[in-house]
Amino acid sequence: MEAVNAYVGLDVHKESIAVAVADSGRDGEVRFWGTVPNTAHHVEKIATKLAERHGRIAFTYEAGPCGYEIHRLLQARGFACDVIAPSHIPRKPGDRVKNDHRDAVTLARLARAGELTAIWVPDPVHEAVRDLVRARHAASKDLKQARQRIQSFLLKHAASDYSAKPWTGRHRLWLAGRRFPHEAQQIAFQSYVNAMEQVLSRRTDLEAEIRHLVPQWSLGALVEALQALRGVALVIAVTLVAEVGDMRRFAHPKQLMAFLGLTPGEYSSGGSVRPRGITKAGNCSVRTLLYEAAWSYRLTPKVGSHMQQTMPRDIPQEAREIAWKAQLRLCKRYRQLQAKGKKSQVAITAVARELLGFIWSIGQCVSPRSEPATIA
Repeated sequence: MEAVNAYVGLDVHKESIAVAVADSGRDGEVRFWGTVPNTAHHVEKIATKLAERHGRIAFTYEAGPCGYEIHRLLQARGFACDVIAPSHIPRKPGDRVKNDHRDAVTLARLARAGELTAIWVPDPVHEAVRDLVRARHAASKDLKQARQRIQSFLLKHAASDYSAKPWTGRHRLWLAGRRFPHEAQQIAFQSYVNAMEQVLSRRTDLEAEIRHLVPQWSLGALVEALQALRGVALVIAVTLVAEVGDMRRFAHPKQLMAFLGLTPGEYSSGGSVRPRGITKAGNCSVRTLLYEAAWSYRLTPKVGSHMQQTMPRDIPQEAREIAWKAQLRLCKRYRQLQAKGKKSQVAITAVARELLGFIWSIGQCVSPRSEPATIA
């Protein structure tokens, strides 16, 4: 592999990009190059100019709200480019000065030293699926808030006397029959109900789009195979795959567990050993869904009628066998932890961590399609 002659750090913002260059070698010069507008034309221009001066160069910039367009542009032009996880950038505890100039210089210097952690960059189709999944997650949060407003309004007016299961069709009919003494209160309550109905319809539409898109996706086979696991239906499976990507990029299941923050932390020094709870690194939304799936393993292992009806038909036999092993193992694990007096939340966290190991195993036996599907 050809050696890199210079490392270019980019501090990317909406309208501008600060550029710094670090010459290769331990004693190579690190200098601020300048600031350019954040447009494709200026990025190509600066990349060409630096390549003419230094030869082989490597670009680095932090992951952020501007997305991956610069990475894809530079990769398409034949340049090496890494997108860096901001949380893994080494920082001096006593450094109290921050600006674009210093950020770009720091990225270039650390890239030359090999101290930066590059993230996995999804392809455009995978990013589109991830955006759709996150839109569904946002709709779920909006629905939760809308329902909370309704409950608070009913509680304030002493009308929260419904004792059956809430938010069913029967409950919504009961809500439609609520009456309040003043017309303004009735209008306010109806606006809350209308908002809930609108958000619920939006979430239903997004779920329909996800179901339509999964069979066309390169990782759609993995989404279907994960649904062989108890507690993992379409929403959890597609969210996990959209946020994590191809499971085969993790060499060991412990790497996946650490990636999602389900490994124990530690704060030790000398003879003092201080274990901590889980690190909670990574995506908290995926971690929450894993907790929800883990609660299913409190029950006796079985493949019930509901699973048989909702599970995709073309799941590989190997994935089904792994899913059954998961049930036997995790149900037993939960009961063992409960017998030891562990809190249910602690037991479920341990089960969720081991569930990730079985998810990783299924990810190794299901290969994505070679060509990513296009979205119509």
